[in-house]
Amino acid sequence: MADQPAAEPRLPDAQALSQNLAKVAERSHQLMSDFLRRQAEAGPGLDDPLNLGTAFLELTRQMMSDPAKLMEAQAALWQDYLQLWQNTARSMMGETVEPLAAPERGDRRFRHEDWNQNQVFDFVKQFYLITARWMQQTTHDVEGLDGDTRTKVEFYTRQFADALSPTNFALTNPEVLRAIAESDGENLVKGLDNLLRDFERGDGKLMISQTDMEAFEVGVNVGATPGKVVFQNRLLQLIQYNPSTDKVRRRPLLITPPWINKFYILDLKPENSFIKWAVDQGFTVFVVSWVNPDAEMADTSFEDYMTGGLIEAVDAVCAASGEDELTAIGYCIGGTLTAATLAYMAAQGDDRIKAVTFFVSLVDFTEVGDLKVFIDEEQISQLEASMNERGFLRGDEMATTFNMLRANDLIWSFVVNNYLLGKEPMPFDLLYWNADSTRMPAAMHSYYLRNMYMKNLLSQPGGISLAGQPIDLGRIKIPSYILSAKEDHIAPWKACYKATQIYSGPTKFVLAGSGHIAGVVNPPASGKYCHWTNTKKPKSHEAWFEGAKQHEGSWWPDWKKWLVKHSGDQVPARTPGDGALDIVEDAPGSYVKVKC
Repeated sequence: MADQPAAEPRLPDAQALSQNLAKVAERSHQLMSDFLRRQAEAGPGLDDPLNLGTAFLELTRQMMSDPAKLMEAQAALWQDYLQLWQNTARSMMGETVEPLAAPERGDRRFRHEDWNQNQVFDFVKQFYLITARWMQQTTHDVEGLDGDTRTKVEFYTRQFADALSPTNFALTNPEVLRAIAESDGENLVKGLDNLLRDFERGDGKLMISQTDMEAFEVGVNVGATPGKVVFQNRLLQLIQYNPSTDKVRRRPLLITPPWINKFYILDLKPENSFIKWAVDQGFTVFVVSWVNPDAEMADTSFEDYMTGGLIEAVDAVCAASGEDELTAIGYCIGGTLTAATLAYMAAQGDDRIKAVTFFVSLVDFTEVGDLKVFIDEEQISQLEASMNERGFLRGDEMATTFNMLRANDLIWSFVVNNYLLGKEPMPFDLLYWNADSTRMPAAMHSYYLRNMYMKNLLSQPGGISLAGQPIDLGRIKIPSYILSAKEDHIAPWKACYKATQIYSGPTKFVLAGSGHIAGVVNPPASGKYCHWTNTKKPKSHEAWFEGAKQHEGSWWPDWKKWLVKHSGDQVPARTPGDGALDIVEDAPGSYVKVKC
């Protein structure tokens, strides 16, 4: 603990503070009245929509079955509290004392200087960290829980601990207290205005603003790489990008992004656009832009996404390029679809795709990390009832799920910034994309959750059938470049690695630093992160990593070298519209601009 306190804030103007607190009370009353009115209009909700009661009752039962262990854990907690009191007293007497608890690496909640320099707030911080650590460790150490129950209680214990952080409350956050003093409480008035605005934006449901949504426009300053839409049907638009080189590789490249969100994550801005970079490397790049489905597409199936989606896109790429061979990339669920489609095409004798790249894609769903907490019969049945009523999964529902996986960064940091500090969120292209969510057809999403996440049927030969064809991923014999990300919380890399043991063809597994997005969108010029490679593919991911070689920087150049080997010789660059398909409209097209 440091013995020098931070500079004292100025005292607020009593009259101005009183007026602002009156405004806070008025807005709080308005907010609560509006909330209660909307709740009454919505009718009674489900008592336990997340099915937590059963899990925590089992946790309690197992904890009480070993009272000695519980008492030991309680004693350890009180010992830490006592040590913290002693350390604080010594610090107040001028001693330099090492902290008993410190934020983990990457925890940005306690960056304000007062958390370290003010002894009171340093005590509050450490008291919280000790308690949160104890809660999570005690839950983790409980024996007798099955795997699914353990995953659920540990996840929601962490959510509870995150929510109780002193940073999330005005009276225990020194940065907020300073803002109150320096603005005479104006920050709280602005914060409540922001809160009211976000409730209105969500039509009575809180939709936390993560960025300035007016600062970006798709096709102008995000998703703006030049190209043309050369094909469309009810499921997709196909974009062909303008060449930037005189020569290109003979085989065009088709990118299938996820339809859980929008394709321009690969084309945010010129400096970090994977699409632009691939074009600049001399590839003819085509990208699928999925439709944002409405209630009329409720019955659209996973099979439809294959037959009317990816396969029609392959046909269109061949027509537009004049080639009958191509390479492909599948990203996230787009990679899952690509794998299923490749197995289907192989069974049909269709070998037009000669090499494939998978970005953080699951085909074996036995180990899906924290997403598992949302996958059980009770929750899926409730979700299906809701989807069947509307015809689709709302985009904000999926966004909320992903935000919960990183609650401190994607929820609570904005609660503090927007509502307690009264600030506007900063313009950030990645968070704009994150908030620009899409809907998903009820039939497709139900099938995906049940057959992939619940039953893991895709990884089993013949486990599912599409268009009358049993799907066997072992039929995939073409070269595969499988990219995963070390800190991915959506498609854990140890789960992605299982694909190396499923496909029959030569596979190259590459592990990128960072997570599901930053691990993929990592241009060489950024100099960020690292990646690992290994020429061997042992059965276990642990053995692969032990023998892997670490390389500094982006994996993109490594991928380019690999893809060049599978892309044929060089030919004159192709311009959209020169092939057999007419131009529909300019990129990025109209489908991507449809809002939820």
